[in-house]
Amino acid sequence: MKTAGGGVIIGVSRDGRRTIEKLGPLQADESSVFRIASLTKPLTAVATVRALAERGIALTTPAIELLPDLAADWRADRTITVEQLLGQVAGLRESVDGATVAALGQGPEVLQEAARLVVRAGNERVPGEAWSYYNGNYFLAGCILATLAAAGTNTDTDADAAPGTGTGAATGSRASTSYEQALDATLLSPWHLTRTGFDTPPAPVTGWDEQTPLPVETYPRGRRPSGGLWSCVADYLSFAEQLMADPALLAEIRRARTRPEDPMRYGLAWALGPSGQMYLNGRLDGYRTAVLLAPEHGYASVAFGNQTGLLPRIAKRLSESQQELTGDDLAVEIDAFAA
Repeated sequence: MKTAGGGVIIGVSRDGRRTIEKLGPLQADESSVFRIASLTKPLTAVATVRALAERGIALTTPAIELLPDLAADWRADRTITVEQLLGQVAGLRESVDGATVAALGQGPEVLQEAARLVVRAGNERVPGEAWSYYNGNYFLAGCILATLAAAGTNTDTDADAAPGTGTGAATGSRASTSYEQALDATLLSPWHLTRTGFDTPPAPVTGWDEQTPLPVETYPRGRRPSGGLWSCVADYLSFAEQLMADPALLAEIRRARTRPEDPMRYGLAWALGPSGQMYLNGRLDGYRTAVLLAPEHGYASVAFGNQTGLLPRIAKRLSESQQELTGDDLAVEIDAFAA
């Protein structure tokens, strides 16, 4: 879907009532599909929290207990928890970059091999000591989600634990369910996010770099839990609305896992604003995306753009939309977030 330059589709939901706005010459609407980059992470986080809760496994469970196939290669701190991975406070050594993961190929085993590289690299800091944005945390989270989905009813858990607070862990062998299948079964299908997925759709919105349209390139499969989804504004608003409609899930996701001295307050895949807002941005060549929630006001906004230079404009527009509710100007924070 080519256009003469870039534009933005903005969706706003207030107590479930939606408005859609288009900026620029973009020939698209709320059902048009964009790459959403790091806006993938909140879906991975929500799916993982749901999968753990369904099996009575605590977020504070050490990740190594859920990833037995990686135990022999584990040089990272063995106390790292699922919560610390999703909250970007695991302290992992940030040595596995996008090029390294891309070189692993597109086979079904690449996510586990990317995760193996991450844990082989060890830790730079004590878990929980400092926040640092690293996609490797989400390679591990994606493997955990796949392992939980594969284990199914065979997962060993603390029989007396309440959902979401148990201490049991999966003890099965190599997952036979992929991360993609697990995300679909745990979140995309139950929440009816029908236009969200990893396969390139028939007519995606073309990304642009200034006046140059960019070809659609394959996103490395090993990086998918951190940034591989395609989606549309309508689906992402549905995701936000359903998250805000589940008080227990929302509270778990938005509880800060950072310390006062960290550069930002951060929950599970979301930066946290001064009035309880939840926000982040996504960046890939040719695409810029952002989302901002103000749950106390029943407010959600999302913007998908198809031009590399659009993020400041997107951040300003989303901030203005919620400022009358919260009094906070978050344009700089949304733009600067380290996606």
